[in-house]
Amino acid sequence: MQNFQSVLTLTFPVFALVLCGYVATRRTMLPIGAIPGLSVFVLYFALPAMLFHFGAVTPLAQLLDLRLILLYSACSLILVAATVLASRNERIGIKDAAFGGLVAAFPNSGFMGIPLILALLGQKAIGVVILTILVDIFLTSSLCLSMARMQGVAGVRRHWPTLIRAIVRSLRGAASNPMPWAIALGALFGWSGLVMPEPVGKTIALLSDAASPAALFTIGAILARNAVRETHSSRLVDYVPVALAKLFVHPLLIFLASCVAQKIGFPISAQNFTTVMLVASLPSASNVSMLAERFGVDSDRIARIIMVSTAASFVTFSGMVWLLGVQPPS
Repeated sequence: MQNFQSVLTLTFPVFALVLCGYVATRRTMLPIGAIPGLSVFVLYFALPAMLFHFGAVTPLAQLLDLRLILLYSACSLILVAATVLASRNERIGIKDAAFGGLVAAFPNSGFMGIPLILALLGQKAIGVVILTILVDIFLTSSLCLSMARMQGVAGVRRHWPTLIRAIVRSLRGAASNPMPWAIALGALFGWSGLVMPEPVGKTIALLSDAASPAALFTIGAILARNAVRETHSSRLVDYVPVALAKLFVHPLLIFLASCVAQKIGFPISAQNFTTVMLVASLPSASNVSMLAERFGVDSDRIARIIMVSTAASFVTFSGMVWLLGVQPPS
């Protein structure tokens, strides 16, 4: 019980900051119109500065761990496929199902995962988080957005040019995300052995320090904005199972895949296993709701999945930390 209390001591502040953003927006202390500005600051300034720093201090071998990339990618693909197949019905077409698969397999690693896992495991675990972010952006996200773009195309086998264009557009969108570039530039800078000029280094450090609290507050604001915009058209059966799949099936797949890897002689280290299990236990990425609006899918359903998974993850994520026996750094 004492260990669980120490876990809550570390996880509670993170979720409390999310709650602060939610309350500030619901009580109109933060105007909804200000949320895009907050998102721009986090996505284009604070988070890239943080990821540049971690990319510079993380060994390249950790960022290019092929064994871990394959394991995490396989689990994501299985979860996306299962969610898409299970959620298709007369109300949910391929585009909505594809976005359901995306929120089921895309954890909130950038906004929430980094501050949580940094507090729990220390800087040595951030390389694994960065690796999963790259997989989620370039594989999971690109796959699901490509599927969404194929809605209305009959006989996909005879429409390879359309499929290829959809994949290229999705990869181009992934490449426009500043986070992978920040990681790549940081890794290149660290590999080069160059020394950052002190004024530039301090600027990056200031932005990096602001990333976690600003990102968590922004998550809460986005969740509140989505709650205000809800049309109450979604049914429980359309969104609760997907949220539960994110919180329970995703880490279960990682666990089973790790067992298989161990059996066939390709085990991953205990440190990497713990980190990737915690990443999989995170709630759905909050920025998927903005993508859903842009693609014209049922954004109410996507927002509800994100809301349910985020609210429930305070208990489920803390429980996973306790089950894994994580001893937070002193």
